[in-house]
This record gives sequence, C-alpha cells and structure tokens, in this order.
Amino acid sequence: MFQPRSIQSSLSLKDKLFSMDYILILSILILGITSMFAMYSTDGGEFKYHTKSHILRFIIFFSMFLLFSFIQIRFWHNASYLIYIFFFLLLLGVKYFGISSSGSKRWLDFFVLNLQPSELMKIGLILFLSKYYHRVSIENINRLKFLFTPIVALIAPVLLVVMQPDLGTSLLIAAGGLVVAWLAGVKLKFFGYAFLSFIALLPFAISLLKPYQKSRILTFLNPDRDPLGAGYQIIQSKIAIGSGGLFGKGFLQGSQSYLDYLPEKHTDFIFTLFSEEFGFSGSIFILLLYGLIISRLIKIGNITRSNFGKLYCYSFGTAFFIYVAVNMGMVLGLLPIVGSPLPIMSYGGSSMMAIMLGLGIAMSCRIYKDTPVN
Repeated sequence: MFQPRSIQSSLSLKDKLFSMDYILILSILILGITSMFAMYSTDGGEFKYHTKSHILRFIIFFSMFLLFSFIQIRFWHNASYLIYIFFFLLLLGVKYFGISSSGSKRWLDFFVLNLQPSELMKIGLILFLSKYYHRVSIENINRLKFLFTPIVALIAPVLLVVMQPDLGTSLLIAAGGLVVAWLAGVKLKFFGYAFLSFIALLPFAISLLKPYQKSRILTFLNPDRDPLGAGYQIIQSKIAIGSGGLFGKGFLQGSQSYLDYLPEKHTDFIFTLFSEEFGFSGSIFILLLYGLIISRLIKIGNITRSNFGKLYCYSFGTAFFIYVAVNMGMVLGLLPIVGSPLPIMSYGGSSMMAIMLGLGIAMSCRIYKDTPVN
C-alpha cells in the first residue's frame, strides 16, 4: 500500500530529474528550435519582431514547462476545478473587457501579453473532466445525473468562444472534452444522440454564422469560386506546398512566402512555409516530431498509477493530435480554414503557453507516476 507522504518525501531532486522523459523534452526542444528558424524565414531572413518575440516566448514557456513538471500531480488534481473556473472567468472577461481585432473579440490585454483565454480553456476543460471522471465509478458514468455536470462544463465555455466569434477554437475545445468523456467510458449511444442533435440544429447554427465564416465553408467546398478573394489563401497554400517537391526550395528560398503571395505565414500557415522550403522530407520530419511527442504522452499515461493521470495524458495526447491534424488538414485544403495554430510552431503566445502548460502537467504525471491521487 502506498503512503502519499512517504512517496512525496522519498522523491529527491535527483529522483525527479531521473524520472523525467528526456525523449519528450528533446522532441519539444527540436520542434521549438525548428520553429525559430521557420519564424526567422517569415521575417525575410532578419531578426525582426516576430522572430525575436517567438524566441523569447519559447524560452519563457519552455522554462515554465520544466517548472510545472516538478509540481506534484496531486496539486494538479486538487486544483483542476479551480483552474477551470479561473479560465472560465477569463473567458467572461473577454466578453466584457476584451480587445477587438478584425471583427473578433478574443483577447485580454495584460500589457506584456495579449492573452487568448480560449487557448487555455483547451487544457482547463481536459483537467476538469479528468478529475470529474476520476471520482465517478465506472458503474455510474452513464447514469443521466452524472452526465449533467460534464455537459454543462463543456457547453458553457464553447458558447462563450462561439460568441467571440471563434468557431474553430470552440470546436477544438469541444473535441478535447468529448475525448475525455469517451476515454472515461461514456457509451457511444450518447455521442450518437449528441451528433443527431447537432445535425438537427445545424441549419439554425449556420444561420448564426458570420458572413466570413460562411465564406470559408463555401471556399473549402470550391476554392476556385473566388480565387482572388476568399479562396486566395488556400490556393496559395497548396501551390506553396506542392512547389516544395521532395526536398524543398531551400532555407529562405520560398518564392510564395518571400513574394508575399502567402498571407498569415507566421501563424496558421507556418507549415506551408516550412513545406515549401524543406519539401516532403521536411514535412515528414515535422510529422515524426509530433508523432514522437504524442507517443510519449500516451506512454506516460500507460505508466502513471492514477486514473486521473491516465485520463489526462490520454486525452491531452489525443487532443494534441487533433490540433496538429486540423492545422495540417486546413493548410492542405482538406478542412475549412478555422484559425487553428500549429502547436509550438505557430506564432502566438497564448497557444504556446497552453501547450506548454499541458505538457508540464503530463510530465508531472511522469515524475510522480507512483503517487496515488485520491
């Protein structure tokens, strides 16, 4: 029988250092360094604002990832509901005090950082539901009274994000929450009911979409309908990726990027720029890095003792995969453009902060894998 206090005291700094997943750390470092070179390329081969800011943010948030790794898993379990409530209050703050840009109100001005709370809610919801299902017995998971709290916890932030409006991020938040419920053992029939309800409400939801959101859907179905307008971005993205060939045009040699044919190349379309310069082989390299990170998250879930840790790692690993798949599917024209950043690679402090927070909690599950969570 494990004694919580004895386990905590037996973990010296040396024990903690040896317990870390250095393959995961190395993968994150390599991806971060790669992102710095990609950002340097977006700035035309000069150390301009985006490059300097991205490097500084990676250093700060990577350090934060290491710091969070040493916080006991029991803390993350005990604080899960409070973390969720805090992020939810930040989302409410956006509604009343947020900064508007390009017709959307998604950020809070904290002077040193324009924070996008919806990115943090991706982690907050996974934490909340991991703790909730950790405390619910398998016999009760599919009882209606135990489904009410998760539904409210999922729908409330999603609605707030939809009203910003940010349909893409709201869908990613919902996806993370649904993954936790599915892994916890919620029956497929409930997902079926939810899907049927979604289909029934779809016409009403479409009527509420902003004109640019409707345009994105139509552009996805037929990019050539407006090649110089709504379809311009995705057409240029596919041209850039295709022109990269097997080995790419070379670092700082991307014509679509350097001739400014490719909008938003430092944010959602950073993979497009990288693929043009390093080709199919470079794209495979990035995919392998992401695959390695996801596999390490799943492995941590396999070895951690607590059900909370398992649920969190499996869910975050699956959500991480969804974030990568949605961004790459978007820039390849396989999905509508939804404004989904590529984890760590894309420019954006809120996204990187959220991902590093998520990775730090996962590493905590690794270091304190034998610590029971009550």
